[in-house]
Amino acid sequence: MNQGISNAVGIIPARLESTRLPRKLLLAKTGRPLIQHTWEAALEASSLSRLIVATDSPEIADAVEKFGGESVLTGDHPSGTDRIAEVIRRFGAEDEIVVNIQGDEPEINPDNIDRLVHSLAIAPNTEMATLATPILEDKTLNDPACTKVVCAADGRALYFSRSPIPFCRDGNVSELLSSNSPWLLHIGVYGYRREFLLRLTELPQSKLEAVEKLEQLRALEAGATIQVEIVSHHAPGIDTPQDYTAFVARYNETRS
Repeated sequence: MNQGISNAVGIIPARLESTRLPRKLLLAKTGRPLIQHTWEAALEASSLSRLIVATDSPEIADAVEKFGGESVLTGDHPSGTDRIAEVIRRFGAEDEIVVNIQGDEPEINPDNIDRLVHSLAIAPNTEMATLATPILEDKTLNDPACTKVVCAADGRALYFSRSPIPFCRDGNVSELLSSNSPWLLHIGVYGYRREFLLRLTELPQSKLEAVEKLEQLRALEAGATIQVEIVSHHAPGIDTPQDYTAFVARYNETRS
């Protein structure tokens, strides 16, 4: 790993239990646990000076140590953001930028991580950065599990929602999706300034956050600037047995 353009640390919050795919981060039909694939992909990011798996599971910590990664055992937390904040409070006094990398995204593009770090490095008044990609399918647009984001002209996030925002009052939705889509799919990878991350996790759940069940709304309600970097491709996360089966098939195909 190269020394980053700023003092940036990547943290992968890793919870053992998951509702739709139990113990998914330890699934190893490829010959490697899923968490190792995510680790190795994130390790390719040139902007990170350090990469840590933050977990409440001794099993995950043991798996990480076995493949040569660095892990930190944490307490029990309601969210991955709270988990990484604990690690930063304990060990991250020198880290200026913190990147929250989802453990169930084994095909994450390391260049996207670098985009987040660069976005914060060149804008000292920006507290957070995240990613989005154009929505091109009606199914994604109308799926409440897919979070949408609306941005200002300079890329600042204005609002995140599970609803298809902006609402198309006139015009043909299908036509817009196929030509110049105004809709953006939020990708849940975040970069934070260290002090803002710690402050954010001390704030109570906000009103809009409680309604939408989207924790990034807490930051917007607190007056933070979230810069949204637009990327052309989003690697799928692993949420279901079908997702994992498809990932294993793609992995095996690249090996053949």
